[in-house]
Amino acid sequence: RATLEALPEVVAEVGNRIPVFVDGGFRRGTDVFKALALGAKAVGIGRPMLWGLGAFGQPGVDRVLEILQGELKLAMGNCGTQTVADITRAYVATPEWKS
Repeated sequence: RATLEALPEVVAEVGNRIPVFVDGGFRRGTDVFKALALGAKAVGIGRPMLWGLGAFGQPGVDRVLEILQGELKLAMGNCGTQTVADITRAYVATPEWKS
């Protein structure tokens, strides 16, 4: 099962007792948007950073961050959200997942 598919169950189980940080399989800004919409408070993105580092060193890491930030901003703009706090579950359709 994908990390994103399990996320709603984890968020529902812990409620507001602890913040949920998620990692594993996140490659694009739209992945980050979906995770935030499903209740994650933070999203870890390791592999793309390593790809950037391996290919171009620190400038590669900086570029990966720029790309991810741009993709997240684009997704937010397309959904009409201005801040990360505006991202809600209403923006993600999960008809077959438990919540």
